[in-house]
Amino acid sequence: MSTHWGILVSDPSLQNQFTQVELRSLKSQFISMRRESGKLIIGDLASKMSRLKVVGENLSEEERDSYINDLHKNSDEEVDFELFLKVYLKLQTFASSRTGKNNAKNSSAFLKVATTTLLHTISESEKASYVTHINNYLAEDEFLKKYLPLDPSTNDLFEIAKDGVLLCKLINVAVPTTIDERAINTKRLLNPWERNENHTLCLNSAKAIGCTVVNIGTQDLIEGRRHLVLGLISQIIKIQLLANLNLKKTPQLLELVGDSQDMEELMNLPPEKILLRWMNFHLKKTEYKKIVTNFSSDVKDAEAYAHLLNVLAPEYTNPSTLAVKNPFERAKLVLEHAEKMGCKRYLTARDIVEGSPNLNLAFVAHIFQIRNGLSALAKQNSLLESLLDDTQDSREERVFRLWINSLGNSTYINNVFEDVRNGWVLLETLDKVSPGIVNWKIANKPPIKMPFKKVENCNQVVKIGKQLKFSLVNIAGNDIVQGYKKLILAYLWQLMRCNILQLLKNLRFHSHGKEIIDADILQWANTKVKSSGSPSHIYSFKDKSISDGIFFLELLSSVQPRAVNWGLITKGVTDEEKMMNATYIISIARKLGCSIFLLPEDITEVNQKMILTLTASIMYWFLKHPIVEERSSDSENGSQVETTSNSTVDDSASDFSVEENM
Repeated sequence: MSTHWGILVSDPSLQNQFTQVELRSLKSQFISMRRESGKLIIGDLASKMSRLKVVGENLSEEERDSYINDLHKNSDEEVDFELFLKVYLKLQTFASSRTGKNNAKNSSAFLKVATTTLLHTISESEKASYVTHINNYLAEDEFLKKYLPLDPSTNDLFEIAKDGVLLCKLINVAVPTTIDERAINTKRLLNPWERNENHTLCLNSAKAIGCTVVNIGTQDLIEGRRHLVLGLISQIIKIQLLANLNLKKTPQLLELVGDSQDMEELMNLPPEKILLRWMNFHLKKTEYKKIVTNFSSDVKDAEAYAHLLNVLAPEYTNPSTLAVKNPFERAKLVLEHAEKMGCKRYLTARDIVEGSPNLNLAFVAHIFQIRNGLSALAKQNSLLESLLDDTQDSREERVFRLWINSLGNSTYINNVFEDVRNGWVLLETLDKVSPGIVNWKIANKPPIKMPFKKVENCNQVVKIGKQLKFSLVNIAGNDIVQGYKKLILAYLWQLMRCNILQLLKNLRFHSHGKEIIDADILQWANTKVKSSGSPSHIYSFKDKSISDGIFFLELLSSVQPRAVNWGLITKGVTDEEKMMNATYIISIARKLGCSIFLLPEDITEVNQKMILTLTASIMYWFLKHPIVEERSSDSENGSQVETTSNSTVDDSASDFSVEENM
C-alpha cells in the first residue's frame, strides 16, 4: 500500500482534520468493519462505530442511530472511507457537545479529533521555555552547536527539528544512551530517506522512554507540524526533569513517608504526584496552610513558591516576596530567588499567574533537581532494599509498561503492578490485541470503588486469557486485584507474545491460517542470515553466542543491506564490545521501524523472552516491507528514495498494534 495518505482522502478539508497515523488507524477500523459483512452501509454505522472509543463510550447506540438517520435518510447507502470519516467527525462533535468535553478524557489519543483540530495553536511561552532548555543542554553537541543557540522568538526550532537529529539528541539528554548516536544520520544535507530514518528512530526511541506517540507519524515531524513537534519535545523534557523522582534514584525521598505501607504507596505514585508530595512536605514546615494539589490554579498566586524557596534556600529570602499584594510582582520575586539558587528559567512570572501546568511542573521539578532539601543520609531499611533489589522483575515491568502505553489505551500507566489491578487496562490491551474479544457490557470503567467490581474485570481478563490459550493454572481474577507480581508478569508476557505471533500470522499469507510458533521465528532468522552468506546460526533464543551481537547485526543486514555500517562494529569479545554492539543493534532496529522495548543488557545477558521479541519485531518489519533490490547503496536519486523510504514510513507508530492489511 502507498504510504502517501493524501491519496486515501481526496477531500482537502478531511486531509486537514487528521494526522497520517490517525488516518491509518481509522482506515484500519473502516476496512475491518467492511470485511465483516462484505460491505459497509449507513445502517451499519451506529452499531459498528461503538468500537471507536470517543463516540462509542459517550453515545449510546440509539443516540448514534438517531443522529446518523437525521444526516442520511438512505440507510442502504454504501459507505466509502470519506463518508465514514465525515460521519465520524460529526458524531465526534455531537458527543463532545453532549459531554461538554472537547477533549474526551478517556478516548484513545489517535482517535481524538481534538488532537488535530484544537491543538494546532501552540503556547509561545512553552516554545520559548523548551528552546531555552535545548540551548542549555545541547549547546556543546558537536553536530548541533553550529545551529545553536536557537532564537525562541522565531520558528527555528521547528525547522531544525525537520531532519530528526535534534530530537534524537534530546532523547539522549533525557535518558542517556537510549539511542546509539552512531545510528543517527548526521550529514549536513539529508535526503528524504535519511530524514525519515532519523524520525523513525526518534519515534520508536521516544516510545521506549515512555512518550505517547500514537498520534504522531514521521511525516508530521518532517513537515514540522508545530503542535505535534512541541508536544513530543514537551514529553521528552518532562521525562528528563522527573527522572530522579523515585526511591531508586533519590532514596532520600524516604523522608516523605512514615512507615513501610506509606513507602510502598510512594513507590507506586507517578513522578508528578511524588513531586507534589515533596512540595507539601516542605510547605508543612511553614505558615502556609493549604495543600497544593496541582501545578496550575494552586500556584497561581506564587505564595506556595515563596514559602517553598524560603525553606530550601533561606539565605536568599526576601521579606518583600510575601509582603507584596500583587501576585505578578510576587511571582517575579520568586523567580529572582530561584535564579540565585542556580535554577534555570523555565517560565516567566506571567506563566505562574496564568497557571501554565507544563511550565510550572518543569519549574518545580528543576527546583527539586537543584536543591531538594532532604537529608543527605537517607535511612535505609530492609524493605526498601528488597523492593528495589528485584532487577529482573523491574526490567520486565518496564518492558510491559512501555509496550502497553505504546498501544494508545485511554489510561497511561506508571506502574504495571499497581495500575493493572482494577482490570481495565488489561481489558483495553486485550481489545487491542484481539479486537472484539472483550465484552464491554459487563466491564466496569474506572474509577472503581467497590472491590468486587475490580474482581469482575479481572475475572474477564483471566477468562479471555484462557480463550487465547494462555497457561493460567490456578490463577483467578482476585490474584490480579491483589497485585501478585509474578502472576501479573506471567500474564503480560503471554499477552505480548500472543500479540507478536498474531501479527506475524496475519502477515504470512502463505501460512494458510497455520499458527506461528517460536520455532518458526527462529527458523526464519537462521534462514535469512544463511541466505546472506553468513555461517552464523543460533540453536535457540537462549543461545549464549547471541551475546556478542554478531548474529543480530547479520540478521538486520540481511533484511536491509544498507542498515548496518560494518565499520562501526566490534568483534564482541569483551563485555564493553558486546555492549556497544547491543546498543547499536537496538538503535538500528528502531531506525528500520521496529517497535522494541528491550535494553542492551537483554542482548548481552541473552534474555530469552526479549530476544524472541527482538527477532519477531525484525521478522514483522521484513514481512510488512519486502525489500526491493537496490541499485546502489548510497544512491540518492528519486527512484532510490522512493523505494527505500517506503520501507520505514510511519512504522514508528504502527508496530505491535493490530492493523488490517490495506
